[in-house]
Amino acid sequence: MIKSPASTPPPATSDRFQQLVASVTDYAIYMLSPEGVINTWNAGAQRFKGYTPEEIIGQHFSRFYTPDDLATNLPARALATARNEGRFEDEGWRVRKDGTRFWASVVIDPVRAQDGELIGFAKVTRDITERKRASEALHASEERFRLLVQGVTDYAIYMLSPKDEITNWNAGARRIKGFDDNEVIGSHFSRFYTPEDRAHGLPMIALATAVKDGRFESEGWRMRKSGERFWAHVVIDPIHNELGELIGFAKVTRDITERRDAAITIEKASEALFQSQKLEAIGKLTGGVVHDFNNLLSVISNGLTVLKTRLTDPADWRVLEAMDRAASRGATLTQQLLTFARQQPLKQDNYDLNEVIASFEAVLRRAVRGSVGFDLQLGADLPLVLVDAPQVEAAILNLIVNARDATPDGGRITVSTRVTALRELQVGNLPAGSYVTIRVDDTGEGMSADVISHAVEPFFTTKPIGKGTGLGLSHVYGLMHQSGGDLAITSTPGAGTSVALYFPALAADAEESSGDTGREKALVVDDQIDVLDMAVELFRTLGYDVLSANNGAEALAILQRTSGIDVLFSDVVMPGMSGIELGAQARRLYPDMKIILASGYATAALKELDGEAPQFPIITKPYSMAQILRQLR
Repeated sequence: MIKSPASTPPPATSDRFQQLVASVTDYAIYMLSPEGVINTWNAGAQRFKGYTPEEIIGQHFSRFYTPDDLATNLPARALATARNEGRFEDEGWRVRKDGTRFWASVVIDPVRAQDGELIGFAKVTRDITERKRASEALHASEERFRLLVQGVTDYAIYMLSPKDEITNWNAGARRIKGFDDNEVIGSHFSRFYTPEDRAHGLPMIALATAVKDGRFESEGWRMRKSGERFWAHVVIDPIHNELGELIGFAKVTRDITERRDAAITIEKASEALFQSQKLEAIGKLTGGVVHDFNNLLSVISNGLTVLKTRLTDPADWRVLEAMDRAASRGATLTQQLLTFARQQPLKQDNYDLNEVIASFEAVLRRAVRGSVGFDLQLGADLPLVLVDAPQVEAAILNLIVNARDATPDGGRITVSTRVTALRELQVGNLPAGSYVTIRVDDTGEGMSADVISHAVEPFFTTKPIGKGTGLGLSHVYGLMHQSGGDLAITSTPGAGTSVALYFPALAADAEESSGDTGREKALVVDDQIDVLDMAVELFRTLGYDVLSANNGAEALAILQRTSGIDVLFSDVVMPGMSGIELGAQARRLYPDMKIILASGYATAALKELDGEAPQFPIITKPYSMAQILRQLR
């Protein structure tokens, strides 16, 4: 409230004050009568309201208000508030002379005489349109940012107070961590850390690092509402106000569990590939050396046989027998090396591994010394597998002997079987699927990680000189890869070793197809579906049980897992493996199998058969049933 002075100021002072008010251009400063009529007008009022003093003095100040404000009687209410409460202050739209609007900050003070009588009002108005626009733009920007943050679902984005309590929560946080807003806002953010990390003070270390270094970034396990753990990438930034005071933290968390799992899978696959390539190289070198060595052994063995027919002195015979035993042992070693190099021919058939193990259980028990316990735990209802049974027996016996040698002071050896469902690349380079597993566990000395990494290499052994050839696990490794499976070794020094053999389980339809129906079996292969279907029907008409494949690789897989196929009928020109290559593979697997090829390019096919390639009969497309019958006979 402004009261008039008790005495009139000197004219010079009054003039200077009036000149001061009149010259102000950033504020509209003018006087109103008690009824709201404009009595004075300054330069600022003229500048942003647009009226000259002559046009506006004597008019009611309500003319500056919008129709909406006039409808609510805001001008009269403003004066009443100023009169009754000593001041009215507000912001709102006002109207210029030209009808345009501006956002105004308004202050109205009552002016009273010395005796308290109201003699008018002092009104100060300022145009703050630009400030309002800036404020609205800032608010809109903040709202857009808020909506953006709230809408993000791949990242948990939220703020922490200086007391480390959660102050907001976005959709990503709800999705990743599983909590609703009302469950976490106001709680301490350490609730998301594992008990181990909380015990080590990691939450507070993270905030202290963020304050000290300006940022904290790490990866680690975090907890969901359900108690499940996920691998998180976390960034924490400190937030300061304009005075540099810490007002909280911005925390961004992303669930990268899948990325981490993928990286681990790739790393394991790379390690498996490296190991496989290394062993492949060793196998090729070994295979070449062994073939040459076999030739030398053949000369020695045959020479010894000839000498036996010519020598009659018993002393000479004893020397020859010792030499013969050494040659036989050398032959055995070369066969093990050939198995490692995957060049040992296998005689595969469908077997129940429980029956294979049970049939030579007595041999296994005899291989274990009396101070070592032996358990046999065979799983029920195992699917059949395609294996060379004598080679599997030799592999298990090798593992039993290794386990026995690893338990010199006594212990226990367990042989078990079961069906295992593997994820892709879970074991070596094996695809996902169902596998029959043979495991040999012992409670012996165990192996270090370095020893495990070399365990299947030929001639690698940790046994004393003369106690082992270093070819046992090499033989097992080669057999598993020839059988389409793999092995896995887990061990801890002082806590024993486990060796698991994984054989691909035959599908139910493959097992059924292996049964004897009294009819011969034919495998028909063609990459053209229509041609394949018709060829299948032709062979069925001829009385065959028919299997079919759309390419060479698929056909080879069927040949490897299915015994008793009598006829292979294949197209020559196919993507990937050709019919000639398939025939050669089939001939190695089943020397007595009838193999017939068909081609629309007979001349080219015949050229491919030149040289040392296996010779197979070829019929030219289009072929007839009579042509097929002629070749079958």
